[in-house]
Amino acid sequence: MIDAPSSLPAKTKSAPARPRRSHVGWALILIALAQLMIVLDVTIVNVSLPHVQSALGFSGSGLEWLVNAYALTFGGLLLLGGRLGDLLGRRSVFIAGVLLFAAASLAGGFATSAAWLVATRVLQGAGAAVVAPTALSLLMTTFVEGTSRNKAMGVYAAVSAAGNSVGLLLGGVLVTYVSWRWVFFVNMPVGVLLALLAPRVFAASQSVLPAASTCWERSAARRASLCWCTASRTRPPTQAVSPTGVMRPLSPRLLLR
Repeated sequence: MIDAPSSLPAKTKSAPARPRRSHVGWALILIALAQLMIVLDVTIVNVSLPHVQSALGFSGSGLEWLVNAYALTFGGLLLLGGRLGDLLGRRSVFIAGVLLFAAASLAGGFATSAAWLVATRVLQGAGAAVVAPTALSLLMTTFVEGTSRNKAMGVYAAVSAAGNSVGLLLGGVLVTYVSWRWVFFVNMPVGVLLALLAPRVFAASQSVLPAASTCWERSAARRASLCWCTASRTRPPTQAVSPTGVMRPLSPRLLLR
């Protein structure tokens, strides 16, 4: 008679699930498309600014906020977007961010006032701040360290660099031959496509809730300082810059360390 073992072996922690080999190529396409959508949206709107100003009656200073509202929200909420991906699951947060970005773009295309359009740009920036870090996290978890990940990072960097040029070309075509509203409408089918294909391509990641109490005060201070630093770069060109104004944005950066 064989005695039963006195103790069971310790339960090992399973490795994160990766998509099948056939889905790896689609994963890279979706990540690159999401990054292109976010980067492209900066320059594609710049091309349409004169047409938007004449259609909705923007003032000269108010027109700058079509760009600044997006940049300020995007830069200020990047840390929060990455943290949400860690806590709630990267794939789920990625899909939520893409849908928010697409819905804000659709609302921006139907805008009938300056305030309406600026508000949609704020929502676009929030969606982009969620999509950008989670897309990069999905790339790191989908591709194995080594040659495949290096190639994927190269494609990701190339798409990020080409997004500005593509935005200028596409924006010029849409404004010239269609309407300035399609500068915003163009993001809607891309966002819906990403949201539909993401569950089929990316592996689900479990949420990682903090085991111990988190220092929310320091976390909030870091995000507030990041918003402050981003806001310091959105000063209108007509505003004079004093030595105090140059040094003031540097102090909150100490909180990021």
